[in-house]
Amino acid sequence: MAKQETFSLRKHLADLLRMKGAHVNFEAALSGFPVAMRGARPHGAPHSAWQLLEHMRIAQEDILDFSRNPKYREKTFPGDYWPAAEAPPSEDAWDESIRQFQADLKEMQDLIADTKHDLLAKIPHGTGQTLLREALLAADHNAYHLGQLVFLRKMMEG
Repeated sequence: MAKQETFSLRKHLADLLRMKGAHVNFEAALSGFPVAMRGARPHGAPHSAWQLLEHMRIAQEDILDFSRNPKYREKTFPGDYWPAAEAPPSEDAWDESIRQFQADLKEMQDLIADTKHDLLAKIPHGTGQTLLREALLAADHNAYHLGQLVFLRKMMEG
């Protein structure tokens, strides 16, 4: 892949991971999220906002860990990826989850931006996955659940 193409791909991936483009980004979706709604699960909703936020954080952390850790240990689905409690244990837990999600997202962006990493090379401890695939997986997963969070908030705010 030519140097200019690689730069362009890395920039597009960074924008995609940042949720820049066609929909609301993470920060805008969670800004001012009402405390009383964080653990609520309206009729028909499979998850609360807390469960969605924590699931996004855990899954993204797992993708990042797999992408760079040769000693990666696979989690068990669904138990390791979803919190059992519908509500955050504290306001601090909600804020910490957001902070950690953003920090891990920045780590993934930095990993993708680092030209020492070949986006198309197979991850040595994987089964054929590439860094490109993992970045796309993280972006896709985040977008899906971010949409659920936005919809859930709209349902509750009326």
